[in-house]
Amino acid sequence: MKIGMLWFDGEEHREMPARVQAAASYYRRKYGRVPNVCFVHPSMLTGQGAPSIEGVEIRPSPAVLHGHLWMGIDEREA
Repeated sequence: MKIGMLWFDGEEHREMPARVQAAASYYRRKYGRVPNVCFVHPSMLTGQGAPSIEGVEIRPSPAVLHGHLWMGIDEREA
C-alpha cells in the first residue's frame, strides 16, 4: 500500500470488527473504492492473529499508533 487513510478510533470499548467496518464505510464514501487492507498497532489485536473483516485484511504494524487504523488498498492484491 502506497497511500492510505489514517483513521483515529478512540472507542476502545468497541470490538475490532465494528471499528474496521466504520472506517471502511467512510473510506468507501470518501474515495469511491473498497479498501482491502488495514494496519493496526499489534496491541489492538487480542490474540486472534490477523483476521479479515468484510474483505479487509487486518495486519499488525508497530508503526501505527494505538487507537489508529491505517486503511487502504494493497495494489498487489487488488
